[in-house]
Amino acid sequence: MLATLKTSARETLALAGVAAAAVFALHLIANPHYGFFRDELYFIICGFHPQFGYVDQPPVVPLLAAATQLFGHSLFLLRATPALLAGASVGMAVLLAAELGGRRFAQILTALSVALTPVLMSFGGKVGTDEANPLLWTLAAYALLRVLDGRDARWSLVAGAALGAAFETKYSVIFFAAALLGGLVATPERRIFGSRWFWAGTGLALSIALPNVLWQAAHGLPMLELLRAGQNGKNVIVGPLAYLGQEVLITGLFIAPVWLIGVARLALTPRTRFLAIAFVLLIAEMIVLHGKHYYPAAIYPIPLAAGCLALEAWTSRVRFVRPVLATAIALGSLTFVPFSLPVLPEHSFTAYEMRVETALGIKRSALATEHNGGTTQLPPDWADMHGWPELATTVEGVVAGLTPAERARALIVTSNYGEASALEFFGHDLPPVASGHNQFWLWGVQNRTGDVVIDVNGDCGRGRNLFTHSRLAATSNPTYAQAFEQNIPIMVCRGIRVPLTTLWPSARHYD
Repeated sequence: MLATLKTSARETLALAGVAAAAVFALHLIANPHYGFFRDELYFIICGFHPQFGYVDQPPVVPLLAAATQLFGHSLFLLRATPALLAGASVGMAVLLAAELGGRRFAQILTALSVALTPVLMSFGGKVGTDEANPLLWTLAAYALLRVLDGRDARWSLVAGAALGAAFETKYSVIFFAAALLGGLVATPERRIFGSRWFWAGTGLALSIALPNVLWQAAHGLPMLELLRAGQNGKNVIVGPLAYLGQEVLITGLFIAPVWLIGVARLALTPRTRFLAIAFVLLIAEMIVLHGKHYYPAAIYPIPLAAGCLALEAWTSRVRFVRPVLATAIALGSLTFVPFSLPVLPEHSFTAYEMRVETALGIKRSALATEHNGGTTQLPPDWADMHGWPELATTVEGVVAGLTPAERARALIVTSNYGEASALEFFGHDLPPVASGHNQFWLWGVQNRTGDVVIDVNGDCGRGRNLFTHSRLAATSNPTYAQAFEQNIPIMVCRGIRVPLTTLWPSARHYD
């Protein structure tokens, strides 16, 4: 029996490794298209200014993003990180399926379902603060299950390390941790609270999170101000039923039934009921707090693994159904791949999107998370991968028109962190770049007086009569970019009337 168990464990590890490698390879091929995403550029620039925290994110993702660009611009290397994490999350989900009692078919179906879930695929397609959470949240659940099943209690340290690391990538893990705690309290699994290893794991998680907490506290908790701004007009707020509908859409019409079955399976099984309660609590938290639909998405590998376990049990006597089921899920899910990974040329995508919307009767606006001020040919994520090199080239042309003396004291000011990051990343021999948006505001005006300002996507403060002279020097109008990044003015402003250092405190906008 022991030999059989060891063989089964080896087979599971091998399957998890193969699945992880396959997903990693597919993402390496599919990811590096279109161009650098707005947030990717921001992460890179933040990472080139190493700190324990930033206004709108913890430090790990910016530091990793910057590390990939140390030897020059490389979209391939940048997106290799989320590709690797996507593969690892699929492998971890396979291990979780095995821990829940799933055999070969459940494990394979779990790998397929997690790999093809649109929102999880998107997390693996570009650099973002969500990229590590499917792996880390699933690892935390796996470790807790092993502790509660009577395995080595030191797995609590693994759970704590996973949650602490997740905090250093995105703050949404706070809600997941609270939901897990609620699930434990509400079930007999609360017995874990009597273990010193549980509290050691809790202490480890808090210790990992502490440097960033201290950074946020030292800077006035800017993340809270940013979240309030999102609630006050920036984010699209939907009701509970619409939010649940969005959860179905972002997980795919062919895969959503699997996790729905999985939640029921978790709830009906005493040893895993705490995970079902945690899922329900997490979704409830997001509805009450008006979170974006993808905020809780890292939890989906857990109910997906449970759902695949249920499907394995249901098909145990009709095994010929299994390949049909797996093929249906795979082929059906392929429909949504172009919405998660940049695999189609832009002109082909627009036509494809129209056909899918017509067939399903679901418009792009159904999944909108922000009021972005206009529509574009491409969805927001794809549009935000366009226009940045062109913007830098346009600004370079404006700078070239200044006299050497003006260039020596000029400052470029942008309306948002995307523009500022693009100029920092793609620009050549440009003056310093400043913005009042998020982290850039903290970096200030870099000892410039503001006597000569190149105002990107602004008007030289005409309403406040800030400059003695201003002129429109150029416009930037890149194809496929966001609507608010098209036909934007590049102004040259001279003769500031109020010292820039006096104006700068009022320039801050955290959102």
